[in-house]
Amino acid sequence: MYKILITDDEDKIRTLIKKYAIFEGHAAVEASNGMEAIELCRNQTFDIVIMDVMMPELDGFSAVKEIRKNQDVPVIMLSARGEEYDKIHGFELGIDDYVVKPFSPKELMMRIDAIMKRTSKDHSDEHELYQKDGLIADFTARRILIDDENIEMSPKEFDLIFYFIRNKNIALTREKLITEVWGYDFYGDDRTLDTHIKLLRKSLGEYAGLITTLRGVGYRFEG
Repeated sequence: MYKILITDDEDKIRTLIKKYAIFEGHAAVEASNGMEAIELCRNQTFDIVIMDVMMPELDGFSAVKEIRKNQDVPVIMLSARGEEYDKIHGFELGIDDYVVKPFSPKELMMRIDAIMKRTSKDHSDEHELYQKDGLIADFTARRILIDDENIEMSPKEFDLIFYFIRNKNIALTREKLITEVWGYDFYGDDRTLDTHIKLLRKSLGEYAGLITTLRGVGYRFEG
């Protein structure tokens, strides 16, 4: 059972999500705006937050920034707009997923399950490292260092780079990457993967070329 914070200024959407969440056996708390969500997160701990982008008083992006100051909780953003800029902005803030309205409540629950399964995976006590020249991937500490400098990345960027490294020199299809990294079946928005690859390459800087695009197939990490 997960404790979910549902933040949206539309009563009908909050009610619909809460109904499905409870049906799946989860606990759900509602917030009608960003300020209310921040206050709830100061006083309670949640397993995951569902956050609308456009809300009165405080938008979802600003609310996520404040919430992340107190707790590193997974976040799914909801938006009536599907522009790439909004998605990139959200992913740069470190959100875990982005869902465009109108959406399927059942699919939303599947995405929640996938995120929670991924973030709650047990880690080995053994310190696991990968190094290629000045690039170091610390799986145990969940860190990427380039020339001894810690590189800030979003949660999804970390998931991608670690998956790439564990499958280095293997041609990975787009469908395989979506299924394994996102944890749910690919629903057709391949721009989500492309956006994250673009952000990951930007974060890797001089090592961006390690991720090779395989036209008509997907990607390969040259390890």
